[in-house]
Parts: sequence; C-alpha cells; structure tokens
Amino acid sequence: MGEKRIAIYPGTFDPLTSGHENLIRRGLELFDTVIVGVARDCGKNPLFTLEERVAIVEDVFSGTPGVVVKPFSGLLVEFAAANNAKAILRGLRAVSDFDYEFQMALMNRRLENSVQTVFLMSDLRWMYISSTNIKNVASLGGNVRGVVPDSVIPRLRQAYRLPEDWPDNTGCECSPVFEDCPPALRS
Repeated sequence: MGEKRIAIYPGTFDPLTSGHENLIRRGLELFDTVIVGVARDCGKNPLFTLEERVAIVEDVFSGTPGVVVKPFSGLLVEFAAANNAKAILRGLRAVSDFDYEFQMALMNRRLENSVQTVFLMSDLRWMYISSTNIKNVASLGGNVRGVVPDSVIPRLRQAYRLPEDWPDNTGCECSPVFEDCPPALRS
C-alpha cells in the first residue's frame, strides 16, 4: 500500500458552515485524511475563541473516520509539512474567490513546492454561504437553520444572547436551499 494521501483544509471556521462541512466530506472522497486546520492567526476579530472553533468542528465530525481537527498558527505550508500533507484543500464559491485563492496557491507553491493546492467547487446550494453572512444574519435574529450544522445553532444562540426558541421563532419557513436543482448539483 502506498503513502497515505493527507490534505489540509484550513480556515477560521467562525463558525463552521454547511458549505465547509460539505467540502470536508467531499475531500474524504479524494484523500485518506483531511486535517481541518483551524487558524489562530486569521487577521479577523472572531466571534468564537480558537478553542470554541476547534470544538465546533470536532463536534460535527465526531466519529467520522479520516477527519482530524488541529489548531495552527504561522505559515500554512509549514503546518502542511509538519503533518505530512501533500495537498491544501480549498473551496471556491465564485469567480471572486478564485483570484484570491489563485494568488495564495502560487505563494504557497513558491514557499513549499512539494505541497499542491486542490480546488473544489462549492455545491450550488452553498455558493452564497459564508461565515460572515451567517454571523450577520444570526446577530439580527434571522434563521440560519440548514446553512450551519445543527450543533452550531446553540453556540450562536449563546454568543448573540438570542431567545431559547431561536431560530424557530423567526417565522421563516426555510426550505432546503435550491431544492429544485438537478440532483448532480445538489450533492
């Protein structure tokens, strides 16, 4: 048997979204192990602490073979090398993501040419989802059920001091996103 195929999926995951979850699960179809690298140095003001963000990802992937969750700081390629990863897994939602991700991939390649960047397109139903817009909607009491894993809901409720019946009290009957899309675009 050959060498294990290990990929790093880095991010702040503040919070983990259903789009992140979907990408990690799809990454497991390509790699033996996906290390979810939860970034300490994110240049942002996160809602959740590093420890909380790690716990959120661990909760969602508890019992999922092949998913390992680790916090990291510093250069991503150094984290990849330290974990014997040969790939960085990144998701692309729109053309606007590509420009930034392409530049980062080239810089990472310059820093460590043995680590490849692998891009996966977001599923159509998650293209508009970002941790930032999830936090914006939740902070105003809007319904984010279905666009974050269920275990994230109580954490958002607590962080924003929302009522105990949130998000079910919003009056919004949210249907599955893009439920009328062809099955190939929904997976």
